[in-house]
Amino acid sequence: MKIFFSALAILFIANANAQTDPVITSWLINTTGETGRHYIAGNSTPIDDDFEVNVSQVQYSDANVYISSSGIPSYIIGPYLDGNPSLASDNQWLFKIPRIPVVNAGNQTATPLGPIAVLINGVPVYDYKDGMSFNNEGVWNRDAILNERDGFDCAKGHPSPIFQGPPGMGQLVGGSYHHHQNPSAFNLDIVEISDVCDLYLADGLYVIDPTQHSPLLGYAFDGYPIYGAYGFANEDGSGGITRMISSFKYRDITVRTHYADGTDVTDGPAVNNQYPIGTYREDFEFVEGFGTLDIHNGRMCVTPEYPEGTYAYFTTVDESHNSFFPYVVGPTYYGVVEESNFAGPQGNNVVISEGVTTYNPADFVSDKVASELKVTVFPNPSSDFIAVQLNGFAKENISVELYDSEGRLKKSTSINKGSTIAHIDVRNLYNGTYSIVFVSGNNSITKQAIIVH
Repeated sequence: MKIFFSALAILFIANANAQTDPVITSWLINTTGETGRHYIAGNSTPIDDDFEVNVSQVQYSDANVYISSSGIPSYIIGPYLDGNPSLASDNQWLFKIPRIPVVNAGNQTATPLGPIAVLINGVPVYDYKDGMSFNNEGVWNRDAILNERDGFDCAKGHPSPIFQGPPGMGQLVGGSYHHHQNPSAFNLDIVEISDVCDLYLADGLYVIDPTQHSPLLGYAFDGYPIYGAYGFANEDGSGGITRMISSFKYRDITVRTHYADGTDVTDGPAVNNQYPIGTYREDFEFVEGFGTLDIHNGRMCVTPEYPEGTYAYFTTVDESHNSFFPYVVGPTYYGVVEESNFAGPQGNNVVISEGVTTYNPADFVSDKVASELKVTVFPNPSSDFIAVQLNGFAKENISVELYDSEGRLKKSTSINKGSTIAHIDVRNLYNGTYSIVFVSGNNSITKQAIIVH
């Protein structure tokens, strides 16, 4: 059975004394020891892992923020149905994000293989590349989003294999889970282009809502923020909400002989069913003003976290909410990049060589995390499953409890920090009217659900 979810929006209000720098305060820090879960092919029951999810620690100086994480999200990951041999492992990442980004006035830094940014749950972001090209000649470079679609899990992520030992002879020892694209589940798109969620349901980091400015999803390695697919129509914050549109477009070609700038290169395969347009990065061309974003996939604008304005990247999607090139950042950065984030053999070589302060959310954020819960339960009435979904991601764990008409607790679950979905199996409950209680901090709200078999 395929489950469709409606929206649950939660407004979180921070203590007036909370530290206000979003690059310090926006990370999803694991304060409860929650561990990860993953699916394996052929089994729709998730397996519990022993490594902790989300961000473990945030440290900061006047100049930088340091993010420690496993690289594993709180939403269920896997399986990877393209034969990927690796399972996601705890990579003990340490990322370094500049607090005061600087525009790069010189030669722009290209996004490399491996991590190019980090999401607020500590999961790395990769760019469009899968590291392969036509006939391995370094031209006609493959686009991972199209070519590796069968290997993405429901949340649109997958691991890159980690080997230990001599090149070409190393032993597989783990995997670096990452996203190349907008981290919203396949089954939430207007047109669903993968059926992996049908059996291996997950939720991703957030849900696209065309009526609201998308949430802050992470930071690129030049220190500029990354948002979801929708923003304010005008750069000054006016004009309502609109989809952020890439200024790259598909080239109008039937043969692959030249790049968009006219460069004559080794011929690639003709555009056909086996190699459709979009197979390669060079199938796209940048057209200034075609969309709302620049060549880096960002723009100067006002955002909810930056009311005075900032440069920001956006995770671009098409009108069907399917991911569209260049997806997150790229193919070059807008700002000066902290390159130690991708200098090492596993894509990271950050060390802390300055005095830092450890950020403690309890020092800054009140436990009155929600002043209003706007809840929709779906389907209602239900005969098998009841589902709820956040319109953003949970910034704190939210308990979900189902009570019968006598006030007896029948079912309980939770929407964990960094997740969006909860669903309750009601197949073994009697017909009747039940209460669903959502609790966040010291606040709660109750909605009714009807069970009819």
